[in-house]
Amino acid sequence: MTQAQLTSFQRWSILAGAAILLSLAMGMRQSFGLFQPSVIRDVGITTADFSLATALQNVVWGVSQPMVGLIADRFGARWVMLSGVVIYAAGLVIMMIATSALMFTLGAGLCIGLALSCTASSMTMTVTSRTVTAAKRSVAMGAVSAVGSLGLVIASPLAQTLISTAGWQVALIGFLGLVAVMLPAAFFAGRADEIELAKADETDQKIGAVVQSALGHSGFVVMAIAFFVCGLQLVFITTHLPNYLAICGLDPSLGATALAIIGLFNVFGSYAFGYLGGRYPKQYLLGGIYIVRSVSLAAYFWFPASAASTMVFAAIMGSLWLGVVPLVNGLVAQLFGLRFMATLTGIAFLSHQAGSFIGAWGGGMIYDRLGSYDRAWQAAVLIGLIAGAFQILMNVRPPIRRDDAATALPSAA
Repeated sequence: MTQAQLTSFQRWSILAGAAILLSLAMGMRQSFGLFQPSVIRDVGITTADFSLATALQNVVWGVSQPMVGLIADRFGARWVMLSGVVIYAAGLVIMMIATSALMFTLGAGLCIGLALSCTASSMTMTVTSRTVTAAKRSVAMGAVSAVGSLGLVIASPLAQTLISTAGWQVALIGFLGLVAVMLPAAFFAGRADEIELAKADETDQKIGAVVQSALGHSGFVVMAIAFFVCGLQLVFITTHLPNYLAICGLDPSLGATALAIIGLFNVFGSYAFGYLGGRYPKQYLLGGIYIVRSVSLAAYFWFPASAASTMVFAAIMGSLWLGVVPLVNGLVAQLFGLRFMATLTGIAFLSHQAGSFIGAWGGGMIYDRLGSYDRAWQAAVLIGLIAGAFQILMNVRPPIRRDDAATALPSAA
């Protein structure tokens, strides 16, 4: 079945399934910071322990993403995504019954990290890219990312309400209800496996040659390194903002409200950057996101936190949150085509998750040792500005494929 043969219902069911899957997977994961005070109190772990669990989640997510992408590229995305939903449920159950830091880390770190490899941005952007034409690819990925942002708007208030009224274990049971919705979403999104690739996206190269070409491409390397900074900044915020607000003596519900605002503004930001990515150089937009994020971080943490400043900060960050997803995935497709897109975006995402590890665990370590988040946000700002500048200068010329070079030789002779 080709893209042209898809009915409107088939196309929209794939895109809707991808959006719902991304929405709920990321919405729950980005709300875990709300559980930190209660888990620390009831399970008897430290801030560093909680941060380590979150950091390990990001490492597992990053390390497993290239392999999960390779499996999806070779055998199809549907069963990968369905397996991820089951693993997500297992992780939540282990978190709920945890009695030690090790057990909590097994659920929140290992299981949720692996589940996200199968259900989050890399897989959903891959099935989205296969479903639409190249001309509509960027805006489609932006739209799916935008709808995917609504998960935080749903999960964050749900978690905070249940934590406040019934306890954090009941909040995790509520999350299991959301996981149940992910199963049919993964099934419908997996219909993309049946779509044939266009000739321009096919290649006779083996996966090893394609990966070698990507790792030797200066633009891909720069993009991956800049993606490291993206992960560091975002996970630092989602993990430590609720705790930072509590330290500042602000209402605990403000953290949930801020995360919900991030999710709401992310809807507009993701779609906007997907739309702009189809019309303007993606590397300029990406670099601009990293620079504006860094300036916003500096402005927020430099002055005393208040409810008003937190709301403004959340709105700005939300507008820039997942706007990177359609741009990074679009650049990978632009440089290397769709045949091994899940594998290559997985490699780039490994760098992102290395940054996420530093943002989560490093932020907790700095706070435990220095009693302040100052050095953490200052480092995030500095490297964000540097990454943004290099991203703008990224090389966006596609590498010469071996099959293309072989075709060109006779005419050159």
